[in-house]
Amino acid sequence: MESRNRTAIVKHTLTLAVALFLTWLIWSGHFESPFLLGLGVLSCLCSLWLSQRMRIVDEEGAPAQLGVRPFTHYAPWLMREILVSNLKVAKIILSPRMPLRRRVVTVPTRASTELGRVMLANSITLTPGTVAVRVEGESITIHALALTNDESDITGETDRRICGLEKSG
Repeated sequence: MESRNRTAIVKHTLTLAVALFLTWLIWSGHFESPFLLGLGVLSCLCSLWLSQRMRIVDEEGAPAQLGVRPFTHYAPWLMREILVSNLKVAKIILSPRMPLRRRVVTVPTRASTELGRVMLANSITLTPGTVAVRVEGESITIHALALTNDESDITGETDRRICGLEKSG
């Protein structure tokens, strides 16, 4: 069992290292200077070392089990949903009547893992007009700015997509 645990730690460490370096590379935009690339690698290694010392490298911090599907399938869909939600919230705010229907609702989730429930809560919070207030057991409490549809449908498509990620992982 210890070798299996060690293998999982190595897999999550490598996943985090790649994610850190790719993030640094994209945000910095420095592709040409060996010195700056070296500093980026050094920065990522320091962050990785600190993460290891803090013992926070696990399946939640570096979800290697999900593969690349969160980036290729889920993230583009979520960005589109955030954009659509931004437009809806702007329309509500700019409306002279400001048709707010604020409510706090608790909805069930079909996500089978803690990581899936956290991803769902974070996706809800990223979407303008909604905030995940509490994740407890298999339900999420949400504050919605303008809830017009059925309460049970507030997380429908997001929940379905996260369940798909869990099954593919």
